[in-house]
Amino acid sequence: MDDIQQQLQLRLKEHGLDLDELQLEQFELYFQQLVSWNEKMNLTGITEREQVYTKHFYDSVSLAFYMDMTKVERLADIGSGAGFPGIPLKICFPHIKLTIIDSLNKRIGFLQHVVDTLGLTEVELIHGRAEELGRKEGYRDSYDMVTARAVAKLAVLNEFCLPFVRKGGMFAAMKGGDPRDEMKEAEFSFNQLRARVKAVHPFQLPIEESARHIILIQKFDKTPHKYPRKPGTPLKTPLVK
Repeated sequence: MDDIQQQLQLRLKEHGLDLDELQLEQFELYFQQLVSWNEKMNLTGITEREQVYTKHFYDSVSLAFYMDMTKVERLADIGSGAGFPGIPLKICFPHIKLTIIDSLNKRIGFLQHVVDTLGLTEVELIHGRAEELGRKEGYRDSYDMVTARAVAKLAVLNEFCLPFVRKGGMFAAMKGGDPRDEMKEAEFSFNQLRARVKAVHPFQLPIEESARHIILIQKFDKTPHKYPRKPGTPLKTPLVK
């Protein structure tokens, strides 16, 4: 174990998360594959090792500081890109049944390679649109928790993500700077999609201290039949008043 791995281990330990040797090895393999594949396709603008460990790995796992992930059985990560936050959460909490949905097949190919290389089990990788999958049985109203990290504005994200959340489950929107304006704009979509904000957790990333916010949104009823709308519609005409 080198300094960067030790740093991650210690930082997570401060929040009650103990990483063993296998998990640290999985994070390192993940880093290596990310950088290697990034030369062939655009996965991330961040490739420097310490930055990947902080801005991708630590940042992804930060959700577990505010949610008891041991109680989450089914997790869906929407628009996961290079696998954040889904894969780091799966490394830390191997019991989770993870579904990753992404609209770019190349990225799904990369994620399949990562899952195989890291030896992860119970991971479902789907090339598709959230608006279509959010209507399918087995996906709609089915997940304990759904995550999305900096994918789109909250009014749009709500329609992408909330249809997957089971009644009583949670959607965690992982954001950068102050999300108050976005939350205000998203009020109508919360009502339409039968959800309410439960908590907002601000924190700073280690070292560079850039701002992060985790918005925890609880779903109190099943998704109304008319949502999600057709692919492309949420982005073009978000649910705002």
